[in-house]
Amino acid sequence: MQRILVVDDVEINRELLRNMLEEDYIVEMAEDGVQAIHSLAKHCEGIAAVLLDLQMPGMNGFAVMEEMCLRGWMKRIPVLVISGEYAIEVENRCFELGVCDFIHKPFEDSIVRNRIRNTLELFSRRNQLERKVKEQEEIIRIQAEKLREEHSFNRLMMEYRSAIREVETKLQVLNEEFSQEYNRNPFEYIKSRLKSPDSIFEKLRRKGYPLTLEAIKENLTDVAGVRVICSFPDDIYRLADLLTEQDDIILIEAKDYIEHPKANGYRSLHYILDVPIFLSHEKKYMSVEVQFRTIAMDFWASLEHKLRYKKNWDRADADEIVAQLKSCADSIEDLDYQMQTIRDKIDRCSQGLRKENNRYENK
Repeated sequence: MQRILVVDDVEINRELLRNMLEEDYIVEMAEDGVQAIHSLAKHCEGIAAVLLDLQMPGMNGFAVMEEMCLRGWMKRIPVLVISGEYAIEVENRCFELGVCDFIHKPFEDSIVRNRIRNTLELFSRRNQLERKVKEQEEIIRIQAEKLREEHSFNRLMMEYRSAIREVETKLQVLNEEFSQEYNRNPFEYIKSRLKSPDSIFEKLRRKGYPLTLEAIKENLTDVAGVRVICSFPDDIYRLADLLTEQDDIILIEAKDYIEHPKANGYRSLHYILDVPIFLSHEKKYMSVEVQFRTIAMDFWASLEHKLRYKKNWDRADADEIVAQLKSCADSIEDLDYQMQTIRDKIDRCSQGLRKENNRYENK
């Protein structure tokens, strides 16, 4: 039989629960928090659930739960709060500490039995699922380690690096040409990255693909990435067109988040390209993700990235930051186009001055 620990400073409550449960469970009793912690320390592995009162002298129910959290017991033992308290803030605090359910006073025999049974079943299933997940993660880790050590995997990463260099070279040539022809550059700088093996394996696992070279090549288009940072929105489109019009570049997919921003305000132009690399015995195409964005939007995206991957945010703080970032993204769009308009005016003035100088020199 499974063992239940009942913790309540009122004897009649403990006896009521014992009478309800003793046919199905071994019922142990504790009359305060200190006794409860002592019993848990002594029989932790054998206790299937704790029925815990909140209002007790000395060490109350909240203090018991906090101690259980510190010792790692809340993850292993389901806790059901027995209380006459219905306040929302009290229940929220209990759930935040890891409580599974509530049994409200006065006790109803069938409700007590059903809630305990359901909690134990759900807790058991959750533990089984967690064990299976850990087993799968261990299998994936072993597979990933084997793949990481294979020569073929390292060669594939070399090919992706070569594809990044091809894109960077093409962009640098265009930049040099613009500098000569128009006395300005279409982009400010380039960032590139190759996904780490851990990131590749995690994405394969998350999407349900096998950990194989074929799965990487067929299903992941962002292993190799190039980010192009431009000053103005029209430079983004001009540069993207010039790159994709080259006869050895194949445009696979385009997502225009400048024309159609994401809900959070993110604006960028994303291309998936097939890029040729030239090896000693063959020419082959590799996928590269190329992102074009303005300087201001690149700065915005770095802040948004920190929010997205930051853990344990307070929900209210996170919502406020999301709203502020959305407002900033809208302001950035306005600023980008205002600056572009100013640049156009400067260009027109410069052209007018050059024409005046040419007429003067030809006289």
